Amino acid sequence: MSETSYYKELGVNKDATDDEIKKAYRKLAMKYHPDHAKDDKSAEEKFKKISEAYAVLSDKEKRKQYDEFGSTAFNQKYSQEDIFRGFDFNDILREFGVGSGAFSGRGGGRRTSFGTGSPFGDFGAYQQQAHGQDLIYELPLTLEDVAKGTTKVISFRHDKRSEKITVKIPKGMITGKKLRLAGKGEISPYGGTPGDLYIQAKVLDDSLYTVKEYDLYIDRSIKLTEAIIGTTISIPTIEDKELNLKIPPATKHGTKMRLSGHGLPQMNGKKKGDLYVSININIPKSLNSEQKELVEKLAATGI
Repeated sequence: MSETSYYKELGVNKDATDDEIKKAYRKLAMKYHPDHAKDDKSAEEKFKKISEAYAVLSDKEKRKQYDEFGSTAFNQKYSQEDIFRGFDFNDILREFGVGSGAFSGRGGGRRTSFGTGSPFGDFGAYQQQAHGQDLIYELPLTLEDVAKGTTKVISFRHDKRSEKITVKIPKGMITGKKLRLAGKGEISPYGGTPGDLYIQAKVLDDSLYTVKEYDLYIDRSIKLTEAIIGTTISIPTIEDKELNLKIPPATKHGTKMRLSGHGLPQMNGKKKGDLYVSININIPKSLNSEQKELVEKLAATGI
């Protein structure tokens, strides 16, 4: 919420009184608590945001700091743990006056999840379930990294601090693939487990190959005469090998030829993609007198 107005989250003006802030939070909390809005997937995130807003604006010192320095500076100074320190939901229960069963169930005198320990349901249980925010770290990888696997040292920020870790990158980690590092995300503002860190691959452009998922594409040029009568060309592979590719007679410009199994390895699998060779035919821009004479003789034969 570093770029979000806490006042806007609660729907109150900046000069709102403590009672107005409390009333706005109570109304929104009962609306968005995950136990109450089970069919609304966005409710949990909304509940977290309004709870953070109330934790700040209901605390005189935090609110003063927030008003004076603004959201960005405030969130640089206060971590999620700092914001929720001293934020007692049991006190809120008593202040809101809903501990007498205002949200009690009607079936055989048993209480529903509301009214069992906070005005927003069994928040103690919710605290244990609410994970901290997950983080995504986009990691640039070369084709060689993807083909052979590698080890990377990454540095990232979470919980207002920097951390450096070593990550083993498996073969086949193409663009969009992720690795999950449990517990390396942000801490939970509700006392639950930390979020996770996801390492997401981003394959860098290569000077030789074009990549489409696990398949590789490479361009190779041949002479006009080679296209007519056929030839054999050498093709480099991602495995640092050279393959001989036979070009049959009468090959057309733009022909694609497939070298099966010479693409990138699939992540956590034994299969590999393919290597496609696109054949380009070089047409000479000019001919010397001898070449012109030979072409004219060839044309006279009807070719």
